[in-house]
Amino acid sequence: MENFGEIDQMDERIISVLSRDGRITITDLAKQLGMSKTPCTVRVNRLIRDGYILGFRAVVSHEKLDKSHVAFAEVKLSDTKEKALAAFNAAVMKIPEVEQCHMVAGQFDYLLKVRSKDIIEYRRVLGEQISALPFVASTSTYVTMEAVKEVGSWM
Repeated sequence: MENFGEIDQMDERIISVLSRDGRITITDLAKQLGMSKTPCTVRVNRLIRDGYILGFRAVVSHEKLDKSHVAFAEVKLSDTKEKALAAFNAAVMKIPEVEQCHMVAGQFDYLLKVRSKDIIEYRRVLGEQISALPFVASTSTYVTMEAVKEVGSWM
């Protein structure tokens, strides 16, 4: 049965299980969902093909990697014309410590999630890289004390 880009309740259940355990075997996934292996495989492949599942990745221990410091930086630009936004977007992609970058509506233009070893490293990244991005007029930082919920984590 072809869904032509639409997903049903079983597809949503597959996505839910895979988002929690991307390494589950098709056999175990099918068993958990009460279906046989072949239709389960067909559904997973369709979800990948149609772009509902974009990929699989490892959830890493930031503590073991010595990158447990998280700060959120508000960034206000001096210019928000399309050319300035494109320049900022291209440049921010090159900073490995910037884990997420969101253009937002409100009092500032971007919200960045920055992961580093400690506040000293964050200060260096902010001063030498983020503040030097094209059209940055000002920044404001919020340091995370505890991650209560993060998508993709095993908390």
